[in-house]
Amino acid sequence: MTFAPNRQLLLIAAASGLLAVALGAWGGHGLKHILSEKYLQTFLTGVEYQVTHSLALLFTSLLPASKRLVKLAGWSFTAGIVLFSGSLYLLTLTGIRWLGAITPFGGVLFMFGWLCLFLFALKHLAKDSD
Repeated sequence: MTFAPNRQLLLIAAASGLLAVALGAWGGHGLKHILSEKYLQTFLTGVEYQVTHSLALLFTSLLPASKRLVKLAGWSFTAGIVLFSGSLYLLTLTGIRWLGAITPFGGVLFMFGWLCLFLFALKHLAKDSD
């Protein structure tokens, strides 16, 4: 099994990580005087999940790009970031409450991505032969 990085997922992971740090700094410094405490916490939850899943995406990009489960995991993490974190960002900045209904779909995509990695590990990574 070759371990050549998936360039596309690696680029998305790096861009998402950069954006998460920038949004976290903006939220922690610039928005704390504008948003209510509840909305600020919601915004920062979006940042937390984006950072976490940017790292998961980075890890996934280092797995064999030819494996279907790896691709599914990577794209699930990417879509999850957009739907979960993106909906929280928009909700807090616009006050449009129905955007919160989108957030769980992102959460399901995060879980699906982790399930894909779990199944990949079961299927493709051999147990030690000790």
